[in-house]
Amino acid sequence: MKKLFTVDDFMIAFISAMGYGFGAAISKLWGWSELGCGAASLALGMALQAIITKIAFSKTVQKSRKNRIITYISIFLVFLVAHTISVLWMGVSLLDYLSEEFLYVVAFPILGFVLHLLVRAYYVWRIRKRYGDGSKGYVFDVKEEDIEEVNKQNQAIYGEYDNSRAVKTRTGIYVGEKYKKTVAYLGIPYAKPPVGELRWKAPEPLPASVGVFEAKNFGASAIQVEHKGSILKHHRQSEDCLTLNIGVAEQEAESKKPVLVLLHNGDFTYGGSVDPLLSGGDFVARHPDIVLVSFNYRLGIFGFIDFSEVPGGEACPDALNLGLLDQIAALKWIKENIAAFGGDPERITVLGFDAGATSALLLAASGQAKGLFQKAFLFNGIPVSANETPEASRALAKALLRETQTATMAELLQLKTETLKDAAQRLWRNMCAPTCDGTRFPADVYRACQEGAASGIDFIIGIPNHEAQVLRSFLGEENYEELIYSAVADMPRYLDDPTAGEVQAYIEAQTAASTELEAKSKLAEQWFALSIYRVAVKLAEGGNNVHLMYWDEKPLIENLGSGTVDAAAALLGNGEALRMYGSVMNADLSETLQALLQKFVNGDALQLYQNEIKGIDGFDWQAFPQALVVSNGKFRNELLIDRFTEVNGLLDYMVQ
Repeated sequence: MKKLFTVDDFMIAFISAMGYGFGAAISKLWGWSELGCGAASLALGMALQAIITKIAFSKTVQKSRKNRIITYISIFLVFLVAHTISVLWMGVSLLDYLSEEFLYVVAFPILGFVLHLLVRAYYVWRIRKRYGDGSKGYVFDVKEEDIEEVNKQNQAIYGEYDNSRAVKTRTGIYVGEKYKKTVAYLGIPYAKPPVGELRWKAPEPLPASVGVFEAKNFGASAIQVEHKGSILKHHRQSEDCLTLNIGVAEQEAESKKPVLVLLHNGDFTYGGSVDPLLSGGDFVARHPDIVLVSFNYRLGIFGFIDFSEVPGGEACPDALNLGLLDQIAALKWIKENIAAFGGDPERITVLGFDAGATSALLLAASGQAKGLFQKAFLFNGIPVSANETPEASRALAKALLRETQTATMAELLQLKTETLKDAAQRLWRNMCAPTCDGTRFPADVYRACQEGAASGIDFIIGIPNHEAQVLRSFLGEENYEELIYSAVADMPRYLDDPTAGEVQAYIEAQTAASTELEAKSKLAEQWFALSIYRVAVKLAEGGNNVHLMYWDEKPLIENLGSGTVDAAAALLGNGEALRMYGSVMNADLSETLQALLQKFVNGDALQLYQNEIKGIDGFDWQAFPQALVVSNGKFRNELLIDRFTEVNGLLDYMVQ
């Protein structure tokens, strides 16, 4: 947390007091009116305050303790000399002005701090009133007019349009809309709509076009499972969902800005770029030197299913990993066109959460997206959530035939979207996910990383604590229980017999103290955390530059958890969205994380010098195996290996 006032503030007060005192005294000697003397005092005081603030908080001064001490001594000596001159020649004591300055230095931050606490308390009160103990998961109070606004659709433009908001790409001219200090270009298609004959086909590039189109409304979200705690169920859905959104600073676009691409969360069955947690407007306004992009990709049975054993299924050979192929298509469009928005196609960073993080890891390890991004911040990416063989996706296809009472691919292609959506809702427990097929995507992601498949990419790997409750809040109790039992039942096939025995003994011991679901939830969270940690291990062994983050912030409401949701909001500065999800953002923590994210995107060292963010101590984010632990609003470097699990065999398996 930021310090209310620092030594630097008091040093600045010395010079400010000198300016106010000399401004008043000199103007009085010149015979100015009382009003003129007041204005002169204010002007000189504020001018000197601005100058000394810039000096005192400069990188040169703050990065070196020696430079800080020399600066402080110099400021103090200057004040003493000025005070002596003022007393001897003008009969004015600067100590009087200094005492007033010290009062301002202390009083205003305290007042602001108290006001901040009151505002936070108000938000907490409102959240607790709406959520209670949080046992019902995420509850969204969405107004009808907001739903109507977000569900508007872009139209082609014929005639005049705002050239200042228009950007020409290979696939068309898109006219964006101003949002605060940014311009947003929403709902831009990056591939042909995968409808009709293109359903379950690999994304096809759009033809070149000189057409003019609105880009002020989000495109439709992908057809998806509507979980109890998903806000996306309020947004229109369509198979025609392959669109992206771009946010740039309102100022005239500079060329060669780094690009940050967001990959949304959602367990491969739900989610989308319209989620307010992923809103980029405020982030771009605070970081105008970054271009931000988000996009949708196909989900569930439309994005991850294997029809190879269905009659006629050979016509859809890519259906197994269509969602990943969509992501590659989006990244290719971005690389080809982002320069028109001021972005640098050679400096692209992906920021993925949950399923988005897993996707980015699979792309990096496969070579399918080689050269499409240079850095990756993967938060809660779990490789074990991907299928190792196509069997699960083939079983899903057979279940889909039963649910829809069809027998061939031709019959499936004739079904209405609504029919398939209803079937997908019933088949959620069959778990749609990417498949490591051993051709496009490596059969063993860990080995691929270890062998350098992702070479040339710098990584930040984020591991959440309290994520199990976040998942429960999204899915609802029944679906969550099904997921946890399935995940734990699947664990033994990865383990040797002694370790599997340790796992079973742990479940029994924990169940005796709580419930079987709680015991298995605790074990599953350990398993997922270790799976992510193992990614960092293998990437480092493969020669990648790796930094690790451990998110250990306590949830505001225990039953809602604190993981992907809170981290995403903090990294992008979306405090209002986080309140919708039942928590209140730590503004200081968010500002610090955004500064580190900006450095990562820019290719700078992941370190902050003293007061680079005013009131925050300097620190270095040390490379893996050290981790940046985010806990109680503070940051520290720490080794994590011993804190992930209470089952020794699991630890041995994950670090081997």
